[in-house]
Amino acid sequence: MEKTKETYVLKMDNIAKEYSGNRVLKGVNLHIRPGEIHALMGENGAGKSTLMNILFGMPVIHSTGGFEGTIEVDGKQVNIDTPLKAMELGIGMVHQEFMLIPGFSVTENIKVGREISNPNLASRLFGRSMETLDYEAMDRDARKALKTIGLQIEEYVKVAGLPVGYMQFIEIARELDKTGIRILVFDEPTAVLTESEADRLLEAMRVISSQGIAIIFITHRLDEVMAVADGMTILRDGEFVARKEIKDTNVAEIAELMVGRKVEKLVDDNGEEDHRVIHDDEIAVSLRNYKVDMPGEQVKGIDLDIRKGEIFGIGGLAGQGKLGIPNGIMGLYKAEGEVRINGDLLDLNQLGDALEHKVAFVSEDRRGVGLLLDESIEQNIVFSAMQTNGKFLKKVAWMKLYDAAAAKAHAEKMVKTLDIRCTGIRQAAGSLSGGNQQKVCLARALTLEPDILFVSEPTRGIDIGAKKLVLEYLAKLNREQGMTVIIVSSELVELRSISDRIAIVSDGKLASILSPDASDAEFGLAMSGSRKGGH
Repeated sequence: MEKTKETYVLKMDNIAKEYSGNRVLKGVNLHIRPGEIHALMGENGAGKSTLMNILFGMPVIHSTGGFEGTIEVDGKQVNIDTPLKAMELGIGMVHQEFMLIPGFSVTENIKVGREISNPNLASRLFGRSMETLDYEAMDRDARKALKTIGLQIEEYVKVAGLPVGYMQFIEIARELDKTGIRILVFDEPTAVLTESEADRLLEAMRVISSQGIAIIFITHRLDEVMAVADGMTILRDGEFVARKEIKDTNVAEIAELMVGRKVEKLVDDNGEEDHRVIHDDEIAVSLRNYKVDMPGEQVKGIDLDIRKGEIFGIGGLAGQGKLGIPNGIMGLYKAEGEVRINGDLLDLNQLGDALEHKVAFVSEDRRGVGLLLDESIEQNIVFSAMQTNGKFLKKVAWMKLYDAAAAKAHAEKMVKTLDIRCTGIRQAAGSLSGGNQQKVCLARALTLEPDILFVSEPTRGIDIGAKKLVLEYLAKLNREQGMTVIIVSSELVELRSISDRIAIVSDGKLASILSPDASDAEFGLAMSGSRKGGH
């Protein structure tokens, strides 16, 4: 075929969006041909969701000042300011969280909001709402949509209790039943499916695209992209990185494009030599067949040894299980398997057993788990050590009283050391900025004088200067006190700038343990969680 002018069913050009001064999209382009399966890729926070919210005219976009750039559907410029407008233009979405009504049948779920009805005497008198539902016609439509994607299921079955894979297919059938569907967005559709269900889903995508319907496939699984996509667009930190035809690229190049970024030196070593000697046989934390039932961050059986005195990074995309690891050890979520701290077996059913073994934890959930928001900075810093280690208490006769002078001196020292910006140690922790709250959480954990420190998302929501300070302080504790520091973070740059080794968690399992100097492609591949487990 002579290639003249490319025809596109969708063109999004120079799309930019900011939320209260923070530019989350910076001139992004997305071009999709009719019948093309187009993968939209990027790490968490790359801007994929915001771009889709713009395409669907979501209120979150239009109630915050709209966006810059243009959208064309079938060559005509359009203004998509409501989800209804997107639907009228033939744009549909298959969500990761199912939008089905459990008590309804398959047909009722497929036709909800677009029921077929026939007039009767009552409707002639009282209006259309009294019309009789035409179940025969609706069942016909449902069967046709189910047949298109090859789902063998009776249309009268109730949705409640069906396997997850079936629910996903019913969602797809509902979108296909809408008249004039041109573009279908699949948002991480295989995340909740078994391998065989995922293969069937990819096959269904091929069938749908063969009918001229374009598919936007949001995923981070590179093996699936290579198997099913025609083209791809990669975003990174809100910017457009590349548009590639799948036939012209390979897995390693894609992984590198997704992850690759200038690794600015977040931690200065101040020219000091690293005098640490870390022995392979001295194990601080040992996990065997370790599982954690943390909603959205499940750990599904991990074996891992973390050496005494190392800075160990744990990375991976959101929802893959990395945050579950410390939360289970601290007893905040149900965990099973074997956890040894410096050789001693931990009782995972006893909340606080990890603290007894000199393990401290700075949670990613500062406001929920981390802080007593109404209490002063001083109280937040000394509270746990007072309870656990009996610190800041002085004996007077037979009683133990609060040692206000010692607590005040310690809190003031921590405020100075960590550069906590506040009016004084009496200020309520809840009135501090996010970055300063994070530092108070860190100060409290360090006051416990732990041997092992877990820090989850240590720099989430704080500026680059504060990031540097927190990371340098963690490195200093590790160098000067021999503390084993385990950092769980979505920020690969941060992990690579400070860790001795980095474990990447994907789909609740350990995908790989990498050196911080490993290539961007190796990190990208580990994070992309190939189902075939090629690591």
